[in-house]
Amino acid sequence: MSSRESGSGHREAEPQSAATSADVIRAEGLGKTYAEGKLRTPVFDGLDFAVAPGETVAILGASGAGKSTLLHLLGGLDTPTAGEVFVAGHQMSTLSDGARGQLRNRALGFVYQFHHLLPEFSALENVMLPALLGDAGVGDASQRARALLEAVGLGHRLEHKPGELSGGERQRAAVARALVNKPACVLGDEPTGNLDEKTAATVFELMLDLNRAQGTSLALVTHDRRLARKLDRVVELHEGKLRELPRGDV
Repeated sequence: MSSRESGSGHREAEPQSAATSADVIRAEGLGKTYAEGKLRTPVFDGLDFAVAPGETVAILGASGAGKSTLLHLLGGLDTPTAGEVFVAGHQMSTLSDGARGQLRNRALGFVYQFHHLLPEFSALENVMLPALLGDAGVGDASQRARALLEAVGLGHRLEHKPGELSGGERQRAAVARALVNKPACVLGDEPTGNLDEKTAATVFELMLDLNRAQGTSLALVTHDRRLARKLDRVVELHEGKLRELPRGDV
């Protein structure tokens, strides 16, 4: 379940190719360099990374190593300067902005350190939004959102707005929102980083339980090695390279 190699290094022209369809997310030869005037700042280059269906992967690394950049590239939120990203068998670079957005909404869920709930909407409405942006009707979206909010212990907070929820409750609502479309993979960027240790552990276990119940993959950026040890696989981004960590080194 570690990073796959293409053998000949040939890049398949079709996003539905057998070389990519087995993984929910796959990066081949991924590179990112930031440019400002004549200054070039390489973050990483030549990264290969894949997440299998139902697999949970932790991405460790020091601050500034490029973990969030990697996650944004995997989620199609940023454009690589080299290499390709495939999501659910689709080559992201071949898609229009609109098609890329639709694929993200359908196949991926996102949970960040900050909840990013819309303050004017209730918890229920916030969780419904990704479903409504897809092809769900209001009734279906509401039913799915209610079920997930009840699953994360917020069944009594459906009509509360984010400002009326605690930090832990807001993150639980964000987890429910990430899962409302039953995505192939959830990408988490330090989703418990702003929470106290006890609340962080509770939110993390809820996220794992729901991911496993839905058969959803999880790629999680974290500094917390205790949380990382609970996932199937751990990789570390260091000096622009990804390496798989043996369980005893985590």
